[in-house]
Amino acid sequence: MKPATALLMALVLLAGCGVDGEPLRPAFNAGLSVSGSGVTPAASVGVRKGPFSLGVAL
Repeated sequence: MKPATALLMALVLLAGCGVDGEPLRPAFNAGLSVSGSGVTPAASVGVRKGPFSLGVAL
């Protein structure tokens, strides 16, 4: 399991620094929603490359 994780991290680092072309642009968003039922945190992370974006909301 450790070699697969190390390989994945190496590929992410190479893609992030632009070795294979234009670097991926990271995106991060965080916030709080306040309503009558309480406070709700929200966050999202993702990457952008040209017109394409990929993200995950937490």
